[in-house]
Amino acid sequence: MSNPAVVLVHGFWGGAAHWAKVIVELNKLGHADIHAVENPLTSLADDAERTRKMVAQINGPVVLVGHSYGGAVISQMGNQPNVVALVYIAAFAPDAGESPGGITQQHLPVAAPNLAPDSDGYLWLKPEKFHESFCQDLSAEEGLIMAVTQKAPLASTFGDAVTDPAWKHKPCWYQISSLDRMIAPENQKWMAGRIGARKVVTLDASHASLASRPIEVAALIHEASAATAS
Repeated sequence: MSNPAVVLVHGFWGGAAHWAKVIVELNKLGHADIHAVENPLTSLADDAERTRKMVAQINGPVVLVGHSYGGAVISQMGNQPNVVALVYIAAFAPDAGESPGGITQQHLPVAAPNLAPDSDGYLWLKPEKFHESFCQDLSAEEGLIMAVTQKAPLASTFGDAVTDPAWKHKPCWYQISSLDRMIAPENQKWMAGRIGARKVVTLDASHASLASRPIEVAALIHEASAATAS
């Protein structure tokens, strides 16, 4: 059997490089066809289209992996015919008509007060609050790097709704971060249950579980890949 390709989709306040440690671990597990999309974070439509184009360039089956807001992206564009599985990493999994912002309002995360809009409409995580908000289980140095290199989304993207969520049509896996300060763990548990995830893994991790717990995150992706390998 050959492993499907893996496409990694980042969330708000980060880019493709947030997957660095997971990429290394996936490679150790025998995955050679790994892609990490760099989304503009300007609208759900823009991000879904950028990811769709990457997936369309791949000949063969694809496992889509979304972190944080990346879960909304894979929900929106994951009905591509070659997508065989969806993996949500501390991620949003909106239903039709739902947005990440709407789900957030159900249980506000601890770090909500640490978000700050600028005069151009971008929403930043205050640099001095980044470590404690996003990645408290990483070193201060890693937190500093993430804070300085953060990629802010247009705030309006929070309100963009999913139309026909792929999780209703594709097998799913979900990783909950129980110490998450960016997406309330209560919301994650609710979404993991609603999508009928084949497996739910709960880690005592921050929102940045992809960086603080890459071995476990890669193992879940590998499991989804093995379950759908041809």
